[in-house]
Amino acid sequence: MECRIIEKPAFNFVGVSKRVPMQFEGVNNAIVDLANSITQEQREEMHRLQNMEPFEVVNVSYNSDTEFKKEEGYLTHLIGVLTTEKEIGAGLETLPMKAGTWAVFPNEGEFPSTLQNTMARIYAEWFMTADYELAESLSFSFTKMNPDRQGHAYSEIWIPVVKKER
Repeated sequence: MECRIIEKPAFNFVGVSKRVPMQFEGVNNAIVDLANSITQEQREEMHRLQNMEPFEVVNVSYNSDTEFKKEEGYLTHLIGVLTTEKEIGAGLETLPMKAGTWAVFPNEGEFPSTLQNTMARIYAEWFMTADYELAESLSFSFTKMNPDRQGHAYSEIWIPVVKKER
């Protein structure tokens, strides 16, 4: 499984969020509705604020009713960008993150199944043999659809990690 480790300073996720139903497979239509609700002004402000890798619109899921262990209940989903800026325009939410280490998993294929399968493999396979364990923080991802191949995308999953103690 391809992975790179990145150190990041403290930053903020800045974007628009909503409580959506927990869904492990397929397209979550509530997240599609959230994406479609973002105004042009909000998009422009996110673009202005964005100043950290990855320079993409990201998806962050947190505050799950079931701690992401069951496909039931709701979670909060934020669509936004990463920034170190402190002055955030109206209409956007801020989610602060501490400095830390991130394991980054690139993947490419049919969307959303490849992204979802990669996420499952990270927890079922990678963590079993890695020198890292899950940190107490939020993971995020981004997806870039391939305009030349219907339903095909490149994605990255960013997981917060800490070195395992020996």
